[in-house]
Amino acid sequence: MPTATNDGVELFYETAGDGPTVAFVNPAGYGAWCWSWLVEELAGPVETLVWDLRGTGRSDAPPGPYDVATLAADFEAVLSDHGARTTHLVGAGLGGMVALEYARKHGRAASLALLGTTADGSRVDADALAALQAPRDDPEALRASLRGAFSSGVVENHPEAVDRIVEWRAEDDADAAEWDAQRAAMTEFEADALYEVTTPALVVHGREDAVVPVAAGRDLADDLPRGTFEGIDAGNLVAAEEPAVVADLLAGHLDEYVDSEY
Repeated sequence: MPTATNDGVELFYETAGDGPTVAFVNPAGYGAWCWSWLVEELAGPVETLVWDLRGTGRSDAPPGPYDVATLAADFEAVLSDHGARTTHLVGAGLGGMVALEYARKHGRAASLALLGTTADGSRVDADALAALQAPRDDPEALRASLRGAFSSGVVENHPEAVDRIVEWRAEDDADAAEWDAQRAAMTEFEADALYEVTTPALVVHGREDAVVPVAAGRDLADDLPRGTFEGIDAGNLVAAEEPAVVADLLAGHLDEYVDSEY
């Protein structure tokens, strides 16, 4: 299992497939499980890269505070260790903020897909974000907290999928202190100079997102020089709730921007 190191912090990542690299950046507190269905939908002529943010899963969990700039530097360490020359970035929530910061400060981003995120952490509903957290050793609390991540009825109508998510969360999610550190990084983020992010950017947002209002996603797309917006019928975790829809949007986005050398 490959690991990268940034400032003494060891970061776990894994890849699958061949072709242009599509790298995923997790939402606050959640492990890489949240990409499972989307990665499966995208399986084929791309290489997928998933990694555990500091404080999550198999990566080190140094004490906070955390911030988006540090997480973006972690991401650069991962991509550098892997040897990816260019990368298509997919980030959700906090991960979308990290992708934005990465595209502005580092040189490997070929395109962006930003899911359920905003350039301004003050637009995040802090109470709704906090409600997503639950102790990893409490399956019922983990299950109940998912109601805020999905649109209405999903948790009740898909018990087998939710059971699997609860198991994954118990294994891979951040513990309380690291959840708090990642959550603070998200709510305190304010993007600088979005006009400098000239990378093509697809912004996808759930119309029932309780954590980041859909209007924030529209504004993000409007403020990015090459941003486009797509709203879908889902909650905050759009890639887990509607992976086929997101995969179709992402495939069209990648078809337009994947370098012809691949």
